[in-house]
Amino acid sequence: QNYPNPFNPTTTIGFTLEGSGMTTLIIYDVLGKQVRTIVNEQLESGVYHLRTFDASDLSSGVYVARLSSSGRTQIKRMLLLK
Repeated sequence: QNYPNPFNPTTTIGFTLEGSGMTTLIIYDVLGKQVRTIVNEQLESGVYHLRTFDASDLSSGVYVARLSSSGRTQIKRMLLLK
């Protein structure tokens, strides 16, 4: 999950992987348009990974973070308030 949530203009997304492998963390707007790729690389399991999402150039609203790795996908909602 990200913190803080709601956020303005940056938030930190933390996650741990069950298995090492190619990992993507992509942010989408509420219409499903990809607005940012935060992670697109090989990451190790058992490590708490932190990434910062800077939304200073985006409008207020709901955004979705999609984390995919080792055949698993998690989706979390985030709220940007300006």
